[in-house]
Amino acid sequence: MKKVRIILGSKSDLEICKPISAVLNDFGVEHDFHISSAHRNPDNTAMLAKNAENDGFGVIIACAGMAAHLPGVIASHSTLPVIGVPIQSGALGGMDALYSIAQLPPGVPVACVAINGAKNAALLAVQILALEDGALKLKYREYKDSLKG
Repeated sequence: MKKVRIILGSKSDLEICKPISAVLNDFGVEHDFHISSAHRNPDNTAMLAKNAENDGFGVIIACAGMAAHLPGVIASHSTLPVIGVPIQSGALGGMDALYSIAQLPPGVPVACVAINGAKNAALLAVQILALEDGALKLKYREYKDSLKG
């Protein structure tokens, strides 16, 4: 099974992004966490994106607030699907991050979930990985059935 790489733009995003790890653990999906700012540590960020596929990852989740360049920078260095999580912060309450992620130029696609939508980012990553993993697909189907009450 492929893994999920999670990259946060700042240590302050860690609390909001904890549901990502919880959901992935529930589905038995291996993952790692990195804190690597697109602005403060661009070389490390690029390396994490460039090496992800060779390291066995199938999806990258990038969480960032304010200008939120992180998901786009990661997508520019990788052919893997990237899911952006805009983080609520700053004077604009996360709207700036949402717009930064959702409005990337043609050729640099990034899926974008809601502001602070960490849980949905993890679920989307599971869905993407389930396209090639029958056991994971079954687990996800069971999860969806459990939502019906």
